[in-house]
Amino acid sequence: MILVVGPWSQYWDHNLFVVTLPLLQELLSSPYFRGAVSGVGVITAMAGVLELAAAFGAWRTPTADEPKPGV
Repeated sequence: MILVVGPWSQYWDHNLFVVTLPLLQELLSSPYFRGAVSGVGVITAMAGVLELAAAFGAWRTPTADEPKPGV
């Protein structure tokens, strides 16, 4: 969630990269770049939720009405 919220916080403009390399300030302050970083964060969060859903779905035991796998 840091990638989703981080680019829009006040800390984004005051980081080590901007202080060390002022040429990066224009890139890092661009709304397009911030949106791209947030987009990567959203995709990563969605992938994590799908992985958790798959993991919990694999642990589910079949009920008496459902056929067992491999039978």
